[in-house]
Amino acid sequence: MRVAEVVGRVLYGHGARHVFGVVGSGNFHVTNALVAAGARFVAAAHEGGAASMADGYARTAGTVGLLSVHQGPGVTNALTGLTEAAKSRTPMVVLAPEATAPRSNFFIDLPALAAAVGADFHRVRATHAAEDTGAAYRAAARGATVVLGLPLEVQQAVTEAWSGPVPAVAPTPVTAPQVEPLLAALQAARRPVFIAGRGARSAREPLTRLADACGALLAVSAAAKGLFAGNPWNLDVAGGFATPLTAELIGAADLVVAWGSTLNMWTTRHGELIPPSAVVVQVDHDPAAFGLNRPVDLTVAGEVTAVAEAVLARLGVGSTGPVGAGTGGWRTPELAQRIRDHGRWRSVPYQDEGGGASATIDPRTLSTALDDLLPADRTVVVDSGNFMGYSSMWLDVPDVAGFCFTQAFQSVGLGLASALGTAVARPDRLTVAAVGDGGFVMSATELVTAVRLALPLLVVIYDDAAYGAEVHHFGPDGYPLETVTFPETDLAAIARGYGCDGLTVRTVDDLEPVRGWLAGPRTRPLVIDAKVSAARGSWWLEEAFRGH
Repeated sequence: MRVAEVVGRVLYGHGARHVFGVVGSGNFHVTNALVAAGARFVAAAHEGGAASMADGYARTAGTVGLLSVHQGPGVTNALTGLTEAAKSRTPMVVLAPEATAPRSNFFIDLPALAAAVGADFHRVRATHAAEDTGAAYRAAARGATVVLGLPLEVQQAVTEAWSGPVPAVAPTPVTAPQVEPLLAALQAARRPVFIAGRGARSAREPLTRLADACGALLAVSAAAKGLFAGNPWNLDVAGGFATPLTAELIGAADLVVAWGSTLNMWTTRHGELIPPSAVVVQVDHDPAAFGLNRPVDLTVAGEVTAVAEAVLARLGVGSTGPVGAGTGGWRTPELAQRIRDHGRWRSVPYQDEGGGASATIDPRTLSTALDDLLPADRTVVVDSGNFMGYSSMWLDVPDVAGFCFTQAFQSVGLGLASALGTAVARPDRLTVAAVGDGGFVMSATELVTAVRLALPLLVVIYDDAAYGAEVHHFGPDGYPLETVTFPETDLAAIARGYGCDGLTVRTVDDLEPVRGWLAGPRTRPLVIDAKVSAARGSWWLEEAFRGH
């Protein structure tokens, strides 16, 4: 059996069922080996799109994503999406063929490239092909983005036939978490707040029970939006996206526990959200994360679920037993009513800035109308840009798997392709890709892939005919903006040219055709070119630029 076939069989044996990519000579055989084993290959238009698809798929499916690219330029074309995945700690394996001769046109230093973007690097050897491939997959399953080097000459080498068995992914050894200081802090607090981050995405149940037991309010970083959806004490996203009520309540906390969150500048509004008098506790499986972005008073090393369960056990709250009413001082009926009335951005009054001579729609009005119109069972994928606060905070999601936030690298143009990966992972849900016009134009080629897949996909373009973030960053200081503003473009017509349905929206009434599309088979993507008002930047933008 040739090594390329062994690699494909091992990956399938470990559970790889979808592989995204663009096929060239260097990855032709290994990709076909995966397909022959039973995996589905999703052909992207560009390797950059394929990388984002694999990333979005892995985040939504909760499993390892697989990316297959050509050697040399295939790898470099995928680099931005690969960097986003690595910075997000997305479990992903990149099948990266290697031209090892330094004089080859295709030669690049793959180990150095992987290290530069924060990815792990493994290489397949002819005599250890199954072992090396399995090790790469297991490293990804434990939370790494792994570049798997496949030297061209090694792929063609004949090696011992392989048919299994597949070693299990061994759990990371853990020791019993030391929770006594955290327990004491929780028992002493009158106004505790939990902020759950990316590392707590699978811990809703124990964190909710613990919050009930100690009277804590619940908040999340943007990467974990949806984790506490439906909970009456859910304050939603902390930081720059926080509602005025959320900012007020976190600002009044006497204890803040960060669960799988490093409390970066976005989550804490550059440290201003959390009051100086509050005790701050950080819970993380990686001690290197402690105090990474701000000083903390207490640290607890351990997986979030294990730590929460250990505290519950010490409190005498069983894993299936009744939960106490809580000892905190602010879970009152009055506060519950305030959260119901003012806990969402759509309930915060604003002056509509649409209409008039500009014939545009206010992005808040657009987002509210879409939230009412679209089914609740949805996956919302957000690209980067001035617009992103509106789609992130006005479009509700049913759970943490219903939100894909591609912001670890802050790259414009990843949202559309990421949405295709999430749609493959959850074809039972409507996938909503929220993008700006700049990001859409960068990635529009993947509309070809969207049409081929025939998945339920709605693309909403917040079209301000500009790179809006730069306009609102530099415009107030009087800088010329000709380099970041553009003539109005019929993006709906471009979408129709790719085979999608296209709709231009300037008023809420213009959204009426969406009802018919929703009622239909939804096998043809719908692209909404919403001409949004651009009189001012998003509310979070001024704060965001403080980090630049």
